[in-house]
Parts: sequence; C-alpha cells; structure tokens
Amino acid sequence: MSLLKLTFLGTSAAQPTLHRNLSGLTVKADADLLLFDCGEGTQRQMVRFGTGFTVEAAFFTHFHADHYLGIIGFLRTLGMMGREHPIQLYGPPPARRLLHQAVHLGVDTLSFPVEIHELKDGDRVRRGGYTVQAVGVDHRINALGYVLEEDTRPGRFHLEKARSLGVPEGPHFGKLQRGEAVTLENGTTVRPEDVLGASRPGRKLVISGDTRPCASLAQAAKDADLLVHESTFSDDEQERAVETRHSTAREAARLARDAGARRLILTHLSSRHDTDPSKLLGQAREEYTGPVEVAHDGLTVELPLRD
Repeated sequence: MSLLKLTFLGTSAAQPTLHRNLSGLTVKADADLLLFDCGEGTQRQMVRFGTGFTVEAAFFTHFHADHYLGIIGFLRTLGMMGREHPIQLYGPPPARRLLHQAVHLGVDTLSFPVEIHELKDGDRVRRGGYTVQAVGVDHRINALGYVLEEDTRPGRFHLEKARSLGVPEGPHFGKLQRGEAVTLENGTTVRPEDVLGASRPGRKLVISGDTRPCASLAQAAKDADLLVHESTFSDDEQERAVETRHSTAREAARLARDAGARRLILTHLSSRHDTDPSKLLGQAREEYTGPVEVAHDGLTVELPLRD
C-alpha cells in the first residue's frame, strides 16, 4: 500500500454549523476508498472536496443520528450513479437493524447489494494490504473506535546484491520483492532474505469516534502514526464532557502523549468552538508536544511511509 490519505468531511459535534458539517471522514488506502461515519450532508461534502463516490466499505463508530443518517441519501446517490458491485457496511450492534432500516427507507430498490456486518471489540476486517480493527470505547451507547494498520512492508531491495548473485532483471526481481524465492538457470536458489533489508513497519491510523478517554483506545493508539480524536469540549466544560461521555481537547492530548502517538488531529467540535478552536488547540499543546492541529472540513492529510 503506497497511498494513505484522509479527507475530513465533517468536524462538528451534534449539529451542523455554517462552517462544519456532521461527522464524516474518508480514507483512501491505495485503490480502496473507505468512509468512517456518515452524518447528514456527507455526500455533498464528498462532491465539494472531490473524494469521489467509489466507497468500498463504510465503518460506523456508533448510531447516534449525527453519525449515520447521511447513509440513506448516500446509498440512493450510488444507485442513481448506476453502481452494481456490493458495498460493505460495518458497525457495532444494533448495526444490522438500524442500517437495514436505512437501506430500505424510501420507495426505490437499490441496484447493488448492501452487506451489513456487526463488529465487537477486537474484531478485524481484512482488506488488501491492511486490516481495520474495532476497538471498544466509552460512550453513552455501544460505540467503537477503529485502527487501520498497514501490513509489515518488505525491506528495501538491494539491486547490486541481486545482480552480484546473478539474478537477471525482470520478473525475478518482482518475485523477490514480494517475498518469493527464485531459481536461476544454473539451478541456484536465491531467497528474499539474500537481497532484501530488514522488514519495515506499516503505518497505523487510529480514529476514536465519540468517547471518553479510555484504556482500550490508549492501548490501540500505541505508536500510531496519527490519532484522530474527538475533542468536543474545553477545560471549562469538563463536567459536560463527563456527563455526555465525550472528551476535552486536553484529555485527547494526554491520551496521545501517553500512547506515544506521533501526530494528533482534534475533531468533533462543539459549536462553541466552531470558528475559533484556538482554546482547544492551546490546551492540547500544554499536554502533547508532538504535531497537533484542529481539523476543519476539507482538511486533507497524507501519511508518509515509514522508513
């Protein structure tokens, strides 16, 4: 997997504002386009920010209305675009019941299959070159965060070493880079470890969904390349954060610090911080010394490969 790119479609909590839509995030993982949550208006944001509509799978963190009602119109649009191949929908229980209702709301029969899957803490969805793991989090209802983790990548290919061993350029090079041994015309077998350096770790993206800071998410975010964490409230709204099972920016930053996450992006902002999130950013920076920013609708972030 070479490309891992996020586009924030909606960064507001509970209600849309003039500047921020409800929760939605696309992740481009090579050829795959994934959608995490789908608040009302998500499909318009996809048009606005040019993500395209070729979504292979959608992952829902939970089923409060502001995180999933947009799927109704989104699926209808896919049908009008002539989609035929299946789409996968994932989420915590009661995903099957609620998403089934959403799929069948209205009079039109969809032109493509919709396959609904319920996930629990620890479940993994295997896709090409990476997995998406569900992580149980602490919200008012059954809720999940998600960890997208790239497979371990092969070590760097040492061209001169391969040539010195008599490996001809062409298909044999590709096989060795994919981890397959090759046999030369003289009968010599060359193994991948003969021409490859040490394997390299894949990238790790963690998406919190709506949650209080919790041990399960902190563990999941260990050494993450990027933690996307909700930060609905500031310090002076701490009681409200506890009451509604949300996080403050300071709490999100502490979790990122303790987990050793390499980068933090704050999202899911209360309308009080709609146009001026500087208070949230300042409080987060008091706890976390790594790169941190507050997401805005349309923010695009590409995660570089690890060395």
